[in-house]
Amino acid sequence: MCGIVGMVGSADISYSLYCALYALQHRGQDSAGIVTTSHGPMKNSRKHGLVSSVFTEKKLKKLKGTIGIGHVQYPNTREYSSVDNIQPLFFTFKNHHVALAHDGNITNDKKLRDTFEEKGQIFLTDSDTEIISKVIIDELSQDHTIEDAVRTCMNIIEGSYSVVLLIDGELYAFRDPHGFRPLGLGRTTCGEVIIASESIAIDGINGIFERDILPGEMIHVDRDTNIQSVICAKADHCAHCIFEYIYFARSDSIIDGALVYDVRRSIGASLVEEAPVDGDVVCTVPDSGTAYAVGYSEKSGISFVECLIKNRYMGRTFIMPSQEKRESAIQIKLNPIPRHVQDRSIILIDDSIVRGTTSRRIVEIMRNAGAAEVHMRIGSPIIKAPCYFGVDMQTHAELIGSSKDCAGICEQIGATSLHYASLDALVKALGITKADLCMGCITGIYPSPVEGEQCQPRDIQYTS
Repeated sequence: MCGIVGMVGSADISYSLYCALYALQHRGQDSAGIVTTSHGPMKNSRKHGLVSSVFTEKKLKKLKGTIGIGHVQYPNTREYSSVDNIQPLFFTFKNHHVALAHDGNITNDKKLRDTFEEKGQIFLTDSDTEIISKVIIDELSQDHTIEDAVRTCMNIIEGSYSVVLLIDGELYAFRDPHGFRPLGLGRTTCGEVIIASESIAIDGINGIFERDILPGEMIHVDRDTNIQSVICAKADHCAHCIFEYIYFARSDSIIDGALVYDVRRSIGASLVEEAPVDGDVVCTVPDSGTAYAVGYSEKSGISFVECLIKNRYMGRTFIMPSQEKRESAIQIKLNPIPRHVQDRSIILIDDSIVRGTTSRRIVEIMRNAGAAEVHMRIGSPIIKAPCYFGVDMQTHAELIGSSKDCAGICEQIGATSLHYASLDALVKALGITKADLCMGCITGIYPSPVEGEQCQPRDIQYTS
C-alpha cells in the first residue's frame, strides 16, 4: 500500500506536492519521491525515509516545476532496499519523458515480466510498478496513444493499481476496473488540478475535493489544467478494499463517497448492539481505533476516557517492515494513564487484529497499569486470509485469525472478553453492497484471479 499524488498548475507546485505527500504519510513510511517538470527535462528527488527528512527546502527549490507527481511507499510483497525501486520511476523513450507512481499490487507480474523479457526487455528494478511502464513503452513503440496504452494495462494486468503518469509535460491518472485502491480528483483555489490517493491530501493544500476517479477511468490533465475523462473499462461489480475503511485510510478522508470517520463511528455503535458489556470506561487504541470508540461510547452511554497516550513522533507500527520492529515499537508508541485504568473494567476498542502480537502487548500494558478487566471490541470481522492487492498481510501463517476462532484469539491475547464486528454491520456502515467490496482478507474469496486461492472474478468490459 502506498500514497500517490499528481499536480498541474501555472506556477511552481513542488511545495504543494510536498504538503500533499505529508498528508499521505500514513500510507507509507519507507520512502518518498517527487518528479517534476515544466517544459524541459524532468527533475527528481527520491530517498528512503519520511517525507520531512527526504525533502529539504534546498531540494524543493531544485524541484521547481508546473507539473509533477509524488509517492510515499512501504514495503509489502518485496524488500525495497534499492533506491532504484523508490517511486516515481522515470525514464526517456523515443524522446518521450515518462514518470509514473503506483499504489497497489500486480498479481500476475511474474507472468508479465517473463513475457517482456522474452521480447528482449530489460528490467531495472524489482518493483511490479515497472510492469506498467513496460506496457506503456510497448504501446508507444507501436505508435499507439496513451489511451491505448492505459486500455492495454487494464486488459492484461491483474491485481490492484491506481496510477499517476507524467508524459511529456502532461498528467494522466487511471484506476483499475475493480477500484481496489482509492484515487480522487480536486482543484485548489488557485486553479491547480490535484489527483491523490485520499481527499485529505487535497484538503492539505487548500484544495476542494471534487470526486473520486471511477474504477476503469483515465483522467488526462493538459498543461492548461483542462481535464478530459475516458472510461477504458467497466466491471459488472467493483472491489473496493474493505481494509481502507477499517484501518488504512485516515478517518477524515472521503473514499468512494463515504466519510471514513462516519463509517468507523457507526461500526463502533454496532459493537454495543452485538456484544454489550458493563464496563467502567471506553478506551481507544489511538489513533485508528478512536472513531470506533466514540461511536461505542455514544451508543452505550459509557464515558470515553483516554487510557493510552500515543507518542506523536511514532509512525504506524502496522506498516513497519518486520514483526520484531513492530513489537519493540509498541511500548514506545503507547503509554497508559494509570489513574484512568487502576481497578477499572476497561472496554478497549481497536480497528482490527491482524497478527495478534500487538493486541497481546497492549492488553499486557493495560493490566500492568492496574486494569481489573480488559474487554476488547474490534471494529472489523476476523482477518482470516492474506491480502494479495497491496496490504501487508501476506501469508495465512502470520494471521492469528487464520487458525483460531474468537475464543482462541481472546485467550491468546489475554483479554477478559473479545468481540469482532460482524460483516453485516461493516457493510451497513459503508453503504456499499457486498458485491462491490473486496473482502478477501475476511472471506478468503478474491475478486481477481490469485493462484491457489478461491476467486470469483468480476466480468470486465473494455471500451474501444
